[in-house]
Amino acid sequence: MNKGDLVKAVAEKAGLTLAQAKGAVDAAINAVAESLKAGEKVVIPGVVTIATEERAARTGINPRTKEKIQIPAKKVVKFKAGSQLI
Repeated sequence: MNKGDLVKAVAEKAGLTLAQAKGAVDAAINAVAESLKAGEKVVIPGVVTIATEERAARTGINPRTKEKIQIPAKKVVKFKAGSQLI
């Protein structure tokens, strides 16, 4: 399912026009993104938990040259499926 399919499904199930459904989907996506950027966890009970995590810097190996490289620290997004998805 892509974003267009999601908009159509929301429009059908909620009785909205495609424009209204697109606005609702965009608003939901933006709200999740803003919460994650602020360091907050997003929980939709039974469906998904989304949170950011700080990954420490580490040393890796370039598989092509076998040369050691330094991988910088970064933030990553973690997803945990809820019971309704499994």
